Amino acid sequence: MFKKLLLLSSIVFMAFATQAQTTDEVYNKYLDFNEARMYQNTDKALTLGQDIIPSADKLKEGTRLNFYYAIGNLFENDGQSVKAIEFYQKVAAAVPDYYVAQRALGYLYLKDVQDISTKLNAAKSDINENKRLTALYATAAKKALPYLEKAQACDPTDDTLTIIKSLYKNMGDTQGAATLNTRLKALSKNCIDLLDDK
Repeated sequence: MFKKLLLLSSIVFMAFATQAQTTDEVYNKYLDFNEARMYQNTDKALTLGQDIIPSADKLKEGTRLNFYYAIGNLFENDGQSVKAIEFYQKVAAAVPDYYVAQRALGYLYLKDVQDISTKLNAAKSDINENKRLTALYATAAKKALPYLEKAQACDPTDDTLTIIKSLYKNMGDTQGAATLNTRLKALSKNCIDLLDDK
């Protein structure tokens, strides 16, 4: 009986030791990832980041969110918008008042709006295609607007405000445009510009 208990205790201890080691290994990779970013070794940072992704849940929440934002930024700068959006979304969902991630998402979603706008201008003579693209434009703009508005509320810029107003105008949404200042005022009450890594 004593031998079985000792064996069971050893197995449990080893399982915890392996878990702790795995957590330490992930955190050490995260430190290497940050060092690569600091020295602008983008390829190394992307490789390390992709190695961390499957085990990111081993990082403390604050560290994990910082990692998600950083890897999202690397993907964005590498032209991998879909992957960037995936990680920015994780940050925005966990910390909705972190307007830096909101701005990144808004501008990434704006690319779809701009692509549809180009197609819309080319399809002016085709009534059916124009209708279809107008609906797609409105859907894409509505996806980008909440993120752009949060960014504008927390860190106002003339460029972002012009884009927001243009989207409402192009959609013919006079109600959305008329209530913009009220929304911006409400959104400006809780703004976070740095993520806590604790």
